[in-house]
Amino acid sequence: NNILIQSNVVINSATVIGAYGFGIIEDENELIQVPHIGTVEVQDNVVIGSGCTIDRATMSKTIIGEGTKIDGQVHVAHNVQIGKNCIIAGQVAIGGSSKLGNNVILGGQSGVIDNLVIGNNCIIAAKSAVMKSLDEGSRVSGIPAINHSKKLRLDVLYSRLPELFKKNK
Repeated sequence: NNILIQSNVVINSATVIGAYGFGIIEDENELIQVPHIGTVEVQDNVVIGSGCTIDRATMSKTIIGEGTKIDGQVHVAHNVQIGKNCIIAGQVAIGGSSKLGNNVILGGQSGVIDNLVIGNNCIIAAKSAVMKSLDEGSRVSGIPAINHSKKLRLDVLYSRLPELFKKNK
């Protein structure tokens, strides 16, 4: 219902577009599913891999921007807005109401929690967990995701801990 799929879009097998999002509120100790009456807009020249789920918005639009390429088993939650020419690798999850700028790359099995803004031209390494908004051009990795160069330096230090521990005994 009310899903807009524009020109030259490829949608692979077992993908669901327009599913209800996971909007839950508690009212007097009862869990209630928030109605999702919004839409999904898939813009021109998008590819969506197999087994993806793209949730409809609660009241507005979930948007997949022009030229974006999405691998298999990706979850795009309600109200998410993905910019133009993004690359989203397999098993990524993007939390509700997050906004990705243009030319964003998300490595496989990475995740973006809800209500974040990821600036244009950001790169998020595989298996990273983004828990805060990112400025334009950020390159992050790890759990939680931090500046990638800093993460590499920390990894070297972590690998040297046993050696450093022996020296200080």
